[in-house]
Amino acid sequence: MKKLLLIVPSLHQGGSEKVCAMTAVALKPYFDVQIAIFDSTNIDFDVGDIPVADIGLPSRPGKLAKVLNVLRRAHRLKWLKRKEQIDIAYSFGPTANLANVFAGRLFSRKGAKCWLGVMSYMDMDSSWLGLFCKKADRLLCCSETLRGMIEKKYACGCAYTLTGFFDIPQIRARAEEEEAELPWRDGRIIVSMGREDVVKGYWHLLKIFSLVHRKLPDTKLLMIGKGEFTAYRKLAEELGVADAVCFAGLQKNPYPYLKKGTLYLLTSYWEGFPNALVEAMAMGLPAVATDCMTGPAEIFDGKYGILVPNMGKDPDMDASHIEEEERSTAERVVSLLENEEELARYGRLSVERAGVFSKEAYIRKIREWSVE
Repeated sequence: MKKLLLIVPSLHQGGSEKVCAMTAVALKPYFDVQIAIFDSTNIDFDVGDIPVADIGLPSRPGKLAKVLNVLRRAHRLKWLKRKEQIDIAYSFGPTANLANVFAGRLFSRKGAKCWLGVMSYMDMDSSWLGLFCKKADRLLCCSETLRGMIEKKYACGCAYTLTGFFDIPQIRARAEEEEAELPWRDGRIIVSMGREDVVKGYWHLLKIFSLVHRKLPDTKLLMIGKGEFTAYRKLAEELGVADAVCFAGLQKNPYPYLKKGTLYLLTSYWEGFPNALVEAMAMGLPAVATDCMTGPAEIFDGKYGILVPNMGKDPDMDASHIEEEERSTAERVVSLLENEEELARYGRLSVERAGVFSKEAYIRKIREWSVE
């Protein structure tokens, strides 16, 4: 059985961290799996009895400190790879990729195969991406669009597409494990899920919802994700919808909350492969999403959800200022909520599409690549 080392900055809340944890559990029957992390504080994801090695080098402020951190992480990873006789080292995201590259390809040409995971369109801005392309055995991109962009920009011959995967029966089973506690007993609920981050465009979400709420007063907004959301709570008050918005916070099991939803709305202006969107679709929620650089268009594939225009990336907390794209998106959401047949049809399409991103296909790809 080949030895696989998965490398991620932490197992705290985040898309890359979640994919790493899920990958570890899914591949355990087929590989001798270990995980290496740089920081063991606030572990959110359960990986069972899979060994986790804490490198003990969390992020540090300052350019010089960051450079030294990369080199120290690489040195400890190199030692770990040799000690454990790792066959494949697969890292997730820019900081983990840097350490993996330096540990496996720049310090020495010998050792484990070096697989690097490009998990977001934002990684395209990394000055190190050209280096990754030259030094990796495989560059695994979270979307086909992102893979094509990297191939074109860097003439990269080692880029492959590996989207996230979703165990729909498990997602649905976890949705029944508990009852989500919400401040309302009835009404149609729009759901969005993700950490507090400017790339999520939550000011757009709140403004769109306020327009929907004016036309359909029974609608509510449920926001699931880590963060204080202080500025957004204030914006909700200024928009006059604070009583109709619930900031549910980080939920280790978000599926009972998704189960309460009527529709899922994503307003990001940047994504890689938005796992939360597919998880909501797996729960049968009709989906509306911005046509951001990568992710939603590929997931919807022209018919499985509703794409709306991408919107401005600069935070706008002025409650009196509503963009035309926000108005048009609100109109599309209202139209869907008012049409029960369309709502049900998109719900069925969501489940159908989510099933394409199966665990079996994900495992099959990695097992095939591991023997090449």
